[in-house]
Amino acid sequence: MKPIQILVVDMGSQYTLVIGRTLRELGFRSAVLSPGKAEGWLKANKPQAVILSGGSASVYEENSPQPPKYILKIDIPILGICYGMQWISHKTGGLVAPHHERKEYGEAVAKFDTKDLLFRGIKSKSIVWASHGDSVEKVPVGFRIIARSVDEKVIEAMSSPSKKIWGVQFHPEVTHTKEGKKILLNFLEKIAKCEKDWQPADIVDDIRNETSKVAGDKKAIIGFSGGVDSTTLSAVLAPVFRKNLLAVCIDTGGLRRNELEEIKFNARAAGVNLKIVKASARFQKSIGRETHSEKKRKRFKKIYGRILEEEAKKFQADFIVQGSLATDLIESGSAGKADLIKSHHNVGLNLKEKELHPFRNLFKYEVRELARSLKLPSSISERQPFPGPGLFIRIIGEPPRKDKLNIARWADGEVTDILKKHGAYKGVSQLIVALDCQRTVGIKGDGRVYAYSVIVRGVKTLDFMTAEGVQFPANIRREISTVVTRHPKIVRVFFDETNKPPATTEME
Repeated sequence: MKPIQILVVDMGSQYTLVIGRTLRELGFRSAVLSPGKAEGWLKANKPQAVILSGGSASVYEENSPQPPKYILKIDIPILGICYGMQWISHKTGGLVAPHHERKEYGEAVAKFDTKDLLFRGIKSKSIVWASHGDSVEKVPVGFRIIARSVDEKVIEAMSSPSKKIWGVQFHPEVTHTKEGKKILLNFLEKIAKCEKDWQPADIVDDIRNETSKVAGDKKAIIGFSGGVDSTTLSAVLAPVFRKNLLAVCIDTGGLRRNELEEIKFNARAAGVNLKIVKASARFQKSIGRETHSEKKRKRFKKIYGRILEEEAKKFQADFIVQGSLATDLIESGSAGKADLIKSHHNVGLNLKEKELHPFRNLFKYEVRELARSLKLPSSISERQPFPGPGLFIRIIGEPPRKDKLNIARWADGEVTDILKKHGAYKGVSQLIVALDCQRTVGIKGDGRVYAYSVIVRGVKTLDFMTAEGVQFPANIRREISTVVTRHPKIVRVFFDETNKPPATTEME
């Protein structure tokens, strides 16, 4: 393969690996590295473009992320995004400051100077996605302002073509920035003169080759949930390991209605042998009376890892394979300097056996493309995600005992059936049906009841780093409310339409 042309320096943003994903989508490979690793990499490589990611810190704070010291002096085009733009300004004589009236979180509208190469061919006014508390108040000498917010309060972009440096305050890498891909393509092709060097079909070959070099003729088990990630990864690796690969499904007691049958079908489609481990009692005992979301996740994770180790020992496996995605690594704080959003059951297990995460740099939409290219059934490639801890994290306010799990399982099944009947299920990237155990008063059969509520949430997204809350039609909401409240323990139904951010996909 040709040398990597693009270096992405991870400054701690939740969206850093989204940059890599978007570049691949545009047809470009990239190296996504922390500042320390980027410095060493630059000594041995000369990319054609450098992108400085966003980050959660403030550039004027002590111990804030710092790219390699000499990066502004190299004769390579640089694009700073959010924190990256602020860092460039701070280091070259501009002014960065916190201002309440300049904070932007979510959609904003920017006006662009389309004469600048970065914005050539895009609309002069468009929606961008922003997430920042600090702003560049004054650009450095030698830079010019090439974009502002419509109210003129925020400097949205700056450039210095003579220095080969550009900066944008918003995030062009996320799908909500309408002209984001065009902006990145302008930077890569018009400014940095990069050539496309990435094809989606290369992913399967790269993963198989990489795994073969590491695993050879050794044995492995794979944590198998039946979801698109673990099923597709099983199909990718089945020709590598052959009979030396065992798919292990752990029945935690938190699965949805009829899910085990679906898991068995998906394992057959992937061409792997499946073992189902019955472990609901162990998870119930471990989680106990815990109600705190992060503590539930950590207790679940501990038992999950222990069972995988037990099964690896029984199979005499040398490796434990996980279908962890870039999103999982980001939200669990395991990718670069990203903040912890929530723990993931298959990330950071610290197992005795060696772990392989072949999908660690991929996003959900990319895995779906792999599933399609491998001719897996559409029920797999289009399957909605379901969290590893399952229904355990969809019980809010009380311990996730078996009776609560049964109510949540029933409600999830009823809501799913209604959405499928109306053709609305396909328009949702992920459906969340949670049981809120905070009791409220209702009336049933002319009598007073004091019972639970159900929260129905649908999101639409490509990469699960950002998402739009789905607004179901009124007739569907009414039917869901009518059907779900027939359960004697449910008295209300709420619909959550909040975007991500500020909300996360799951309630917990």
